[in-house]
Amino acid sequence: MTAYPKSTGKKLGLVIDLDICVGCHACATSCKEWNTGGYSAPLSDYDPYGADPHGTWLNRVHGYEAGEGQDSQTVHFPRSCLHCEEPACVSVCPTGASYKREEDGIVLVNPDTCIGCKLCSWACPYGAREYDHDEGVMKKCTLCVDRIYNETIPQLDRIPACVRACPTGARHFGDFGDPGSYISKMVRERGGYDLMPEMGYKPVNKYLPPRPPKDGKDKTAALPPLKAAKRRKGSAKGKRPASEKFFAWADLLLSR
Repeated sequence: MTAYPKSTGKKLGLVIDLDICVGCHACATSCKEWNTGGYSAPLSDYDPYGADPHGTWLNRVHGYEAGEGQDSQTVHFPRSCLHCEEPACVSVCPTGASYKREEDGIVLVNPDTCIGCKLCSWACPYGAREYDHDEGVMKKCTLCVDRIYNETIPQLDRIPACVRACPTGARHFGDFGDPGSYISKMVRERGGYDLMPEMGYKPVNKYLPPRPPKDGKDKTAALPPLKAAKRRKGSAKGKRPASEKFFAWADLLLSR
């Protein structure tokens, strides 16, 4: 229903290093703090100190336990909007409230024209849309668009709040449209991966897989079997790289 640009001047997005994410939720809380008073304000909370607290969060961190005994591991998986090149949330929007900016590729929601129909949340396979019951509109990660272009704050702070707050440096921000950018080089060197590439939405954000351990053992060996996961073209049977096995496993978890 709503068109998105065929190309954008930039492809601003995030790189998330799953090897060093410790699941501290600093990204989620800093996102909540900034956006409660920023572009997406307010981010409503419901019964925050009661028995069933919940609310609107644009960034969430999921924790998964895999394997048993000494082969077990905990995987922390931050999740927010991936600012896809061909976002389903935009194409299904009946009012044009969901849109992708041509100048930098950021996907946003115009609260003035959003009618809260939730079509975008149903279309998004990544669960990146949040319905704010108090406001009656959909909300999502904005890449802190009101922060990264804000010339009234120091240059060092003109990055998304989640990136600025990460204590381990697991999150990085930049332009994927520039092959010479820091994050583009990082993705090439570390084998950065799209989340659910088979869906065809071309997410801009990338995830970096865990590095091989010093003892040489495959850190993905303890992950559950991936009988339903498809092997990428060019991968011989039984010789799937560790990064591919990890992300196939993550795809299965998020698509359940």
